[in-house]
Amino acid sequence: MASFAKDITQVKLPRPTRVKNKTPAPLQITAEQLLREARERQESQILPPHQNITDPTELSDYRLRLRKDFEDRIRRPGPSTQVWLNYARWEESQKDYARARSVWERALQADYRNHAVWVKYAEFEMRNMFVNSARNVWDRAVALLPRVDQLWYKYIHMEEMLGNITGAREIFERWMKWLPDQQGWLSFINFDSSSFVIKKPHVREMSTRGEVARARDVYERAVNNLGDDEELFVAFAEFEERCNEVERARVIYKFGLDRVGRGEELYKKFVAFEKQHGDKEGIDDVIVGRRRFEYEEQVRKSPLNYDAWFDYVRLEEEVASSVGDKERVREVYERAVANVPPANEKCYWRRYIYLWINYALYEEIEAEDVDRARQVYRECLKLVPHARFSFAKIWLLAAQFEIRQLNLKGCRKILGNGIGKATNKDKIFKKYIEIELELGEIDRCRRLYEKYLEWSPDNCYVWCKYAEFEISLEETERARGIFELAVSQTTLDLPEVLWKGYIDFEMSQGDVERTRALYERLLERTKHYKVWVSFAKFEAGEQDEDEEEDGIERKQECIRRTRAVFDRAYVYYKEVIPEMKEERSTLLEEWLNMEMSFGMLGDVSIVKSKLPKKLKKRKAITGEDGSVEYVEYTDYLFPEELEASNLKILEAAIRWKKQKVGAFCNV
Repeated sequence: MASFAKDITQVKLPRPTRVKNKTPAPLQITAEQLLREARERQESQILPPHQNITDPTELSDYRLRLRKDFEDRIRRPGPSTQVWLNYARWEESQKDYARARSVWERALQADYRNHAVWVKYAEFEMRNMFVNSARNVWDRAVALLPRVDQLWYKYIHMEEMLGNITGAREIFERWMKWLPDQQGWLSFINFDSSSFVIKKPHVREMSTRGEVARARDVYERAVNNLGDDEELFVAFAEFEERCNEVERARVIYKFGLDRVGRGEELYKKFVAFEKQHGDKEGIDDVIVGRRRFEYEEQVRKSPLNYDAWFDYVRLEEEVASSVGDKERVREVYERAVANVPPANEKCYWRRYIYLWINYALYEEIEAEDVDRARQVYRECLKLVPHARFSFAKIWLLAAQFEIRQLNLKGCRKILGNGIGKATNKDKIFKKYIEIELELGEIDRCRRLYEKYLEWSPDNCYVWCKYAEFEISLEETERARGIFELAVSQTTLDLPEVLWKGYIDFEMSQGDVERTRALYERLLERTKHYKVWVSFAKFEAGEQDEDEEEDGIERKQECIRRTRAVFDRAYVYYKEVIPEMKEERSTLLEEWLNMEMSFGMLGDVSIVKSKLPKKLKKRKAITGEDGSVEYVEYTDYLFPEELEASNLKILEAAIRWKKQKVGAFCNV
């Protein structure tokens, strides 16, 4: 029987399957594929339906059902604290504060030693503005769990937020009777330093005159012997502070900072001391002094670290705005701009030049010293090596400064010098023309445009802007002359922009023949398919003009001209450059769309007979390492090419037939 029972209780595992073929399978399955398939085959998650409550009866049923569920979960053996918290929060969400408070009380009866329940209970009362109830909860909590520091901190923080300083001090006094750890005492010190010496039990320093003198003598001897010990200075200063010797403590802190240097703890203590005993100026002096020391260290180690100079100058400007010490700001600026970049390369000067800009703006705006700001701009312009590179920003800022001072002559002089010296004159020319245009100086604007074009005759932007300027003055002939000079230039950076502007100008003037002549001149220079399409659209657009006067004959004439343009373009691409198949196909598609837009007057059969057949092909590309890659591309087979290929096939068939007949006759 024993052996039978043993056999029953034993679990029989299936025999492991032996893998006979251990070679890798030809089709490998990755872990990513397994995860993706598991995700795809995963059943959708079943979510509870969304319930809409429409009347009080449904609401009461809903609440009764959830309360019963919570009560059932609570009655289970060993319910977790989270169940009580969720129950109380749900009652709070239903705005039933009495029931929520009852749940909190029952939770405390179940486990009053859990301080998290007390904290959540008090936060519930505070969140719903039941201040007195919250105080009652905190009082009960600290009475039952006086060794939990979090309860005391939360209680005190609540009173501080309510502005009840007296109540917070009383809570601190109650807490100190339980002799908390050092952090508790330090918190009380930050709140009210006078209670520290009176209540802290392990303070051994006596307040009598003789004891204080002996203790001070020991500290002084220790400072003389140990010199650079940061903790020693902190203890000495705190001792003097407890003895109400504020000035002595301040001197010790300053002496320690001079001796120790960058002592983090000593500096923090000094700042806290000044916040407690000093005035606002004293606190600011401590913070500013520390930051000055750090910036001085940075610029001493790396004088070309312009970011450090920017921070340093910003600090001095903030101090000067409150103290009014402008000379110190100027001194830092002068020291900063004295660190000229070592090489005459623009990349090294990009950050440096902003020191001069900020210096000039400070003198103009903050210091309100116009003469000194003008001198800063002059010195900066003298320093920049304009033969190698220049900064148009400096010239423009100096000119705008003179405008603000109502010195128009000085502004023109600066911009004129900038045009003569700067290597990049575009921004200077544009701003100079803009200023003169705002002043209504038409002749000066024309002279500036002429100078601009003398310096950069291939700049289509300038030609177009000059013509637009004349058009705005209704000087049509001058604008046409400018366009003619522009298109006659041998080299242009953006000729398509210039020609488009010229054509748009003539179209705006309503001169169809001039516009058509311009298109013909443009086609003499370039046969790009976009020019043909634009020309055809222009001809087609003429049918919309004077539609009521000319009627159907006018439309037919425009359609005939449009087809003539497209036909010329098609013949050109077919006979002159037959290898440009893609452009010819695009041209035919535009032609087809145009015919469809003509409506009843259009004839799409004209274009469809010329459309090519698109073929997908592959071509081999040999790389630098000798490897061959195949790339797909689209080829176009036009009707005439298809006929030629059919003729070749027919000729080959005829030759094959003749060969067969000759062989039969010989037999």
